[in-house]
Amino acid sequence: CFCGNKSSHHFFSRVRWSVREMSLGSVQSTLSNLKSCQADIGEYMDIVSDVALGIVEAQGTTTSPAMKKLEEMILECSRLDGEINCLMESVDELTAQARHEPPEAMANLQNSVQERFTELLSGVSQADLERHSKVVAFRENVRKYAMQASQASAGNEEEELDEDIAVTQSQTNFICPLTQVEMVNPVRNKKCNHYYDQEAVLGMIKNKQKNKKKFRCPKVGCGNTDVQQSDLELDLVLKRTIQNNKRQSGKP
Repeated sequence: CFCGNKSSHHFFSRVRWSVREMSLGSVQSTLSNLKSCQADIGEYMDIVSDVALGIVEAQGTTTSPAMKKLEEMILECSRLDGEINCLMESVDELTAQARHEPPEAMANLQNSVQERFTELLSGVSQADLERHSKVVAFRENVRKYAMQASQASAGNEEEELDEDIAVTQSQTNFICPLTQVEMVNPVRNKKCNHYYDQEAVLGMIKNKQKNKKKFRCPKVGCGNTDVQQSDLELDLVLKRTIQNNKRQSGKP
């Protein structure tokens, strides 16, 4: 099983080792590498969530031992992400202070960062881990997908849907407004609730930023004139729905 194999433990160990080692290097290199680590963790959390949806689809349950293990893994990812946030905040804060102090203050920067990091980390609670956006999304996606799977197996299409599922199904189709083809990795804009294919929208945002312009949501009538990458979140439930629809319709 994916959730119990050695690769996941190796991933956690590698990230922890990287966090410790990077705190000893130059400030800018440290921050750059920490952000790269966070991106890796975010991708890993998406993989864990997708595996969870696969288990719901295959087993029809959200309470299996495998699901429990996946939830433990995504909480561990949340903890790692929190540690990196604490370390980045420590580096930013202490280097800003050091710029206004005598040069010899830089010699103690490492110890100062470590002390501040430990202090910030001690304030991170279990509730903070539970509030991580991808942990919240993990649980919500599992709930939604389990409900959809249950309704599909019962064959009762006229049964009243959960309100948020109904909104998703009635307002969202599978076509990206940018490419005009079916989405592969659908992302939802948290500001205006419109969907785009991930690769297409990130390309457009990057292109607009290169030309120092803002990217407007392409949906007709939308007033969102400044779409940012931070506004976007991968919708794994919709992605799996698109994949299932392809299989059922025999599309390549």
